[in-house]
Amino acid sequence: MSDSPEKYIQAATRHNTRVSYRAAIEHYEVVWGGFLPATADSIASYLAHYAPTLAISTLKQRLAAIAAWHNEQGFPDPTKAPHVKKVLKGIAELHPFKEKQAKPLQIEQLQAIDGWITEHLSQTDTRSVNSLKLLRDRALILLGFWRAFRGDELTRIRVENVSVIPGVGMEIFIPRSKTDRSSHGRTYRAPALQHLCPVTAFTDWMSAAQLTRGPAFPAINQWGHVAEQAIHPASVIAIIKAYCQQVELPDADEFSSHSLRRGFATWATANNWDTKTLMEYVGWKDVQSAMRYIEGADPFSQQRIQQALPQAIAQAKQDPELPKDTALEISLCLEPYSKHSPGNGKARSLIERHCLLPWAMEKLDAEGTRYRITISSDDCDALDEALDELLHHMHQIASDNQCMLEATIRDPHTDRVWD
Repeated sequence: MSDSPEKYIQAATRHNTRVSYRAAIEHYEVVWGGFLPATADSIASYLAHYAPTLAISTLKQRLAAIAAWHNEQGFPDPTKAPHVKKVLKGIAELHPFKEKQAKPLQIEQLQAIDGWITEHLSQTDTRSVNSLKLLRDRALILLGFWRAFRGDELTRIRVENVSVIPGVGMEIFIPRSKTDRSSHGRTYRAPALQHLCPVTAFTDWMSAAQLTRGPAFPAINQWGHVAEQAIHPASVIAIIKAYCQQVELPDADEFSSHSLRRGFATWATANNWDTKTLMEYVGWKDVQSAMRYIEGADPFSQQRIQQALPQAIAQAKQDPELPKDTALEISLCLEPYSKHSPGNGKARSLIERHCLLPWAMEKLDAEGTRYRITISSDDCDALDEALDELLHHMHQIASDNQCMLEATIRDPHTDRVWD
């Protein structure tokens, strides 16, 4: 008997997307008390109710879930209503929300954690439960740092997909990840190092646990039983916080699995890795994603500004006018609402034709996810207004064609972002 198309339609939608959409619908119906199908007025009231407490990105995700539900059930989409969009725009103006980021784990802090684990391993019976957990956690933390892995990527590593060359390095194949929308998988290479070596830590853990297949970082219960399932990504966060607390790092609760990724990016930047090399090593597709993780040695740019200040003042006296042409980079991600939607090809074509071509559009990739445009403006206010209108127009086209749109505009010279 052949497989049902529904099986593959469901597989085409990321598991995390399905889970988050279900949670959003439950929040609207159960927590707030809304009804489905919804009216535009009820959606506007829902947004207004949570405007002071939820980030604008969370509200947009809730709207996307509600829109997808209506399209899948064959009802008119209330989120398209003009006054719903005006309410959302007003919320963004009145309730700006700063994205919370995990603290980067600095190399000295990584050394402190590794030293703590090494010391406690020397005092622990090698066959004990505690010893197994220490070995697993050291391998997880060192590999996570030196490969800048996300928590979910660490939990997807399987023993049979890892090959180790002692003293040289290791290759890790991960079949899919958060950013691998096509599920092609990717092979990562981690080097063997003289200190803080991820390869040695991994082989020590494999030898102690005697694992030959299955998840590389499984759960371990209180009796030392190694589970067949990988630890949950949330457990990776808990593990890192716990060791940060053990070595008494300041603000230990602000560390998470992203601290490994941000920590490596910060270390690499401090050691003169250029952005292109760092992006290729980690797997970032665009500069904006990379810049969110990089924290340089001079985060407030104090030294750079102090050194350049006399020269900048002299130049300003000679030529006080601001440049009128601004080159901007745009990242687009289009996904159909449901299996009944016509696809994202038409929406992308219309966005290119009506929104980007008038601004000297350049395609930066073959997939149509990255572009460069040039906008002429006399001041920042005029630029903000033009980009706000551009984003609104793009979202309107996507919505009219039953697609979800994630769009970000970035000025690579100033690192300003509009979304």
